[in-house]
Amino acid sequence: MSKIKILVVEDESIVSKDIQYSLNKLGYNVVGSSATGEKAIEIAKEEHPDLVLMDIMLKGPMNGIETAEIIKNELSIPVIFLTAYADESTLSKAKITEPYGYIIKPFKEIDLHTSIEMAIYKHAKEREIIKERDLLYSIIESKEAANNDFIFVKSNSRLVKLNTSEIFYIEALKDYVVIHTIDTRYTIHSTMKDIESKMGTADFIRVHRSFIVRLDKIATIEFPNLTLENDKKVIPIGGSFRDDLNNRIKTV
Repeated sequence: MSKIKILVVEDESIVSKDIQYSLNKLGYNVVGSSATGEKAIEIAKEEHPDLVLMDIMLKGPMNGIETAEIIKNELSIPVIFLTAYADESTLSKAKITEPYGYIIKPFKEIDLHTSIEMAIYKHAKEREIIKERDLLYSIIESKEAANNDFIFVKSNSRLVKLNTSEIFYIEALKDYVVIHTIDTRYTIHSTMKDIESKMGTADFIRVHRSFIVRLDKIATIEFPNLTLENDKKVIPIGGSFRDDLNNRIKTV
């Protein structure tokens, strides 16, 4: 297994050398070091490190926070901040870049090792989720073009064919959505907006900011709720979605 490649960005020469020594001792591969943000970006583009250790308070026109933001947005490389300043103001500015950790100087090698391993693991998992999501979306899109009767969903590292007629409702759950059939739940990393567009409007309708239901699964409607057949699930109807629901159902 290849060594994890790390770029050190620290404007204090002695501190930088100490960090590099500790990293080499811990078995990491230091692919470069920089005292400025500009140079750090240049090295990152050339070496493509697995992780960047970034001092927040860099000297020069570009501080560590600004440098980290560019590295994250342009190169998708995880950054851990090194800082002797743990005040609320500094942390508030730094957290906007969504770093993978903070190491307060002076630090112990065990803290360095733990923070790096956790950051690498977290970043790998996030990339895996994004890859799976993109694959799922591409499959859904390709299938939609030919057939709206089924989709493929991720389940236990497999892609499972699911007939859309089996879906009762779809529920939002933070950064995920849960697709419910009569006896199975499929949790995928997505948003309600994306799923709504993928499922189409012929058979499905959004009745609440957190719920999409299949029209032919609705058993009863008694505002502000509806009940699904068989499942007997009670779904709330959002006020802003009520008119659309009334327009979509046939009444006599």
